[in-house]
Amino acid sequence: MKRLRLVLSLLILVISLAGCAAVSTPADAPASAPANATVRIGTQPWIGYGPWWIAQDQGIFAKYGIEAELIDFVTDTEVNAAFASGNMDVANVATHTAIKLYANGVDLKIVLLEDISNDADAIIAPSAIAAVTDLAGKTVAYEEGSTSDLLLHYALAENNMKIEDIVSAPMPAADAGAALIAEQVDAAVTYEPYISEAINQNNDIQPLYTAAERSGLISDVLVARTQFAEENPDLMRDLLKVWDEAVTFLRQNPEAGRAIIAEAVGSTPEELVTAFEGVAFYDLSENQQFLAYERENAAAVFNDVQTVALSIGLIDAPIDLARVVDPNYFMTE
Repeated sequence: MKRLRLVLSLLILVISLAGCAAVSTPADAPASAPANATVRIGTQPWIGYGPWWIAQDQGIFAKYGIEAELIDFVTDTEVNAAFASGNMDVANVATHTAIKLYANGVDLKIVLLEDISNDADAIIAPSAIAAVTDLAGKTVAYEEGSTSDLLLHYALAENNMKIEDIVSAPMPAADAGAALIAEQVDAAVTYEPYISEAINQNNDIQPLYTAAERSGLISDVLVARTQFAEENPDLMRDLLKVWDEAVTFLRQNPEAGRAIIAEAVGSTPEELVTAFEGVAFYDLSENQQFLAYERENAAAVFNDVQTVALSIGLIDAPIDLARVVDPNYFMTE
């Protein structure tokens, strides 16, 4: 009997200790960390989405108790369709894409400004074309419906011109620079690394107009399905904290961070030097400043994006932008 009582006592002790271990959390884990929360994140091989790959590589998702499924797509059309159909909880998209999805009836919220392209998107041309107005009557290569289309229309409008004033040569952005090098077109609208490739092969080619002329026009945002965000507010807040820590890692460890991102997009850090220099990442404090405290500034930028989207036929009618942006998930508690 004494042995039986002893065995039972030990068994109870073991079970009690196991129970304690099951509810314990790492000392550095946030108190709000959800238990095995799962989120499906749509991405594309663009460096602007790089902090998510850093977060995966550095275990930042796990720190917050998040099981993140990063699902990579090749084209805008693919990720847009997956998000619209409900196969993605959140997605990384260009700002004009978020506006287009909402205009087409997708119930979403812009919850984070991820990055802004400054010199990484540009109109490039030989030195003989010294101003945007010199594009009149010239053949310009660009991808319709893309950020290149957006930038071209904005540049023309800023110079009192219309798309009809040029000869359009629609083609993928990846091919536009090559067409310019081959002198098949007079100018091209593209992005990095294709800008650098064109300039390196022909030193007479130069940036004519960059996205830095209207900061934020060419930008990327994180969108969440409204129902998912409202049902998982703690997860959304933690997800944005993950982004914030990943951006901090990239700033403090630029070589390591860029190496992680380069591998994810199928390139090398050396090939993406100019691309990284032309992109600005936004952390949570910068989001608070831009999307919350300076809402008029953000609204002006997004309104510019919408105006161009209307002019190129991406959307048929303007939307209420105030209903799309939701800064509540990154506001200081």
